[in-house]
Amino acid sequence: MDSSRIPDEFPAPSFRGAQERALDDIRDAFAAGNRVVLVRAPTGSGKSLLARAIMGAAETAGEAAPSEATGAYYTTPQVSQIDDVAADDLLDDLAVIRGKSNYDCVLPGEHDTPVNRAPCARQQGFDCSIRHRCPYFSDRAIASGNRFAAMTLAYFMRTAGSEVFRKRDVVVIDEAHGLAEWAEMYATIEISPERVPVWDDVGVPDVAADAGPEEDAIDRTARFVETLRDVSIRAKDELVGRPELDREEVARRDRLQELIGELGWFLEDYRDPETPTTWVVDQPGGEESTIAIKPLDPARYLRHTVWDRGNRFALLSATILSKEAFCRGVGLDPADVALVDVEHTFPLANRPLYDVTQGSMTYEHRDETVPKIARLIVRLMAEHPDEKGLVHAHSYDIAERLTERLGEFGVAARVRRHDRQNRDAELEAWKSSSDPEVFVSVKMEEALDLKDALCRWQVVCKAPYRNTNDSRVARRLEDGQWAWYHRTALRTVIQACGRVVRSPDDYGATYLADDSLLDLFERAEADTPSWFRDQIDAMTPPSLPAFDPEAALAGIDASPSNGAGTGRRRSRRSGGSERGNAGRSSRGDGDSEAGGGDPTADSGTADGESVRTRSERDADRRKDHPLSDVWGDG
Repeated sequence: MDSSRIPDEFPAPSFRGAQERALDDIRDAFAAGNRVVLVRAPTGSGKSLLARAIMGAAETAGEAAPSEATGAYYTTPQVSQIDDVAADDLLDDLAVIRGKSNYDCVLPGEHDTPVNRAPCARQQGFDCSIRHRCPYFSDRAIASGNRFAAMTLAYFMRTAGSEVFRKRDVVVIDEAHGLAEWAEMYATIEISPERVPVWDDVGVPDVAADAGPEEDAIDRTARFVETLRDVSIRAKDELVGRPELDREEVARRDRLQELIGELGWFLEDYRDPETPTTWVVDQPGGEESTIAIKPLDPARYLRHTVWDRGNRFALLSATILSKEAFCRGVGLDPADVALVDVEHTFPLANRPLYDVTQGSMTYEHRDETVPKIARLIVRLMAEHPDEKGLVHAHSYDIAERLTERLGEFGVAARVRRHDRQNRDAELEAWKSSSDPEVFVSVKMEEALDLKDALCRWQVVCKAPYRNTNDSRVARRLEDGQWAWYHRTALRTVIQACGRVVRSPDDYGATYLADDSLLDLFERAEADTPSWFRDQIDAMTPPSLPAFDPEAALAGIDASPSNGAGTGRRRSRRSGGSERGNAGRSSRGDGDSEAGGGDPTADSGTADGESVRTRSERDADRRKDHPLSDVWGDG
C-alpha cells in the first residue's frame, strides 16, 4: 500500500467539509504502520468517496511481485449502500458483484430463473454454451479481474477461501460499526423446519432437559448436531448423485450443503479448547422445536472471513463509539489500530433534537404511552403539513398499535406503513410520493439517504435497546456488560438521527418520544461523540400546534373521519420550515406543550375508509387494476 496516494485518489472534483483533512489524517495513520484504521466520520461526510481514495492506495499489478496481493475490496453490510455505489458516477471504476440469486439466466425458456436455480445448477455436467453472456459469471469475472471490487459483506464472507476472490492489498468496510453483530448473525445456525431439509428424518431433543449429568445445553446440542450433520450428508450425497434435479431439488441440495458447512464449523469451534468463541443456545419451545445456536465474540469467524482477506483495512462508520470495545468485539489488537475522527461540519441548527417524551415505552407501560405518542404524531403532522415524516417504531407491535390509533384519529390517509414482506416496496413508494406522507417504519435507522425534501422530520418512538430475551444479550448482561448494552442503543439512535440531514445545506428535525432515551444519553455519556453531545445539549421541548386531525391533513386532499376537513389542498407555509429552525413551530397557541391531555380526545368517529393507510389503499388499487396480474396481485 502506498498511503501517500490517498489524497490524490479522491474521486470528486473538489473537497467538501472536512474531507481533505480527513484524508491527510488517514494517510498519516497508515504511514505510521497501522494495519487497521478506524475512520469515525459523521453521517453525510461522504464516506464512500473517502473509501475510494483509500482503495486507490492499493498496490497495482505493475507495482507488486506476482505472489503479492494487489487491488482493493469495498464491502458493506447494507445492500442499499452497494446500490448507491453502483449508481454513483464518481465510483464507476468499482466493479460491483452480487449473489447469484440477483441475476436471471439468459438461456431460452429460463429468463425468469435466477442463476442459482438455472440448468447449470440443476444438471450434472451441464455445459452452458453462452456462459460468457451469463450476467452473473460476467460480473464475477469483471469484479475478480478489476482493480476495485465492491460487494456486500455477506457475499464477501461467503467467498472466503475462494480462488476467484483472493486476498487483496486493501479492504475497506463501510458502515463497519456493527461488524461484530453482523458476524454473529452470519455465524448463527438456525435448526428449524424451514432451514433443515431433513427435519422430519431426525428427532429434535430438548437440549436443556435432555442433557446428561456431565453436560450442559451446548454439549447436548453438539451431540445432536453430529447426528444431524450425518443425516444431511447422506441426503446431500443422494441428490448429488442424480443426473438432473428440478428447481426444488436444487434448493434442497444447496441448503443441505450450506447446513453441512455451518454444522461442521460449529463442531470444529466447539471442540477447540483454544477458541475465543462462547456459544449459547436458544430453544424456547423445547422438544421438536427450533434451535438457534449463537456465537458470542466471533473473533475466529472474522479472522477467516475478513482479517485474512487483506493486508490493510479501513473501517468507516459514524458510530464506532469506543475503539477499545470495538477492537475486543472483532478480534483486533488495539495496538495495531488507529482511530481517525472526522469533524462534523453540518450546522447544529440544521440537525435539532426535540424533547417530546411522552412516557416509558417498556412493554409494561406501552399500553399507556403508545396512544400519547400517536396523539403527538398528529400534532407533528400539523406542524409539518407539507413535509414528509418518518416514524421509527422500533418493532412491528409498536408500528401496528400506532397505525391503528392514527386511523382512529382519522389521519390514516397520510400514513404509510410496511410489513416484513413489503418493506422495500413500501419504502420506495413513500420516497417517490409527491405527497407529504408519514411512514411508520421498523428497523430503518440505518442506510437510508433521505436527503432534502425526501424527509424533513422524524420520530424516535423507543430507546432501541437490544432484546434481553436474546440469549446473547442475556449472557452479556449476566457478565456485567452494561456499557455495551447502552453503547449499542446509543449507536442506533445516532444512526437514526443521521437519516434526515445529509449535507451542510440540508435540515431536518428529530423528535424523541420515549423517556428512556434521555436516560440512555446520561448512561452512555462517556461513549457519545462530541458532535452528537452538542445536539443533546441543545435539545429543547418544541412549541407544537394543538391536536387537530384536520390540520394534520392540511397538506393533502383528505379530510379526517369526523368530516371536519374541507378536503382541499392548502399550506400553512410554503417550502417547509426555515433552515436553521427545522421542526420548530412558528406558533405556540393552544395545546402547545409536548404531551398531556386525554389521548383519545378529539379523535372523531373512524369509519372503514378513514382508518385505511396509504399502503392499504395502494394495494386495493393495484388489485382492482386491469394490469394487476402483471403487478403480481391478481
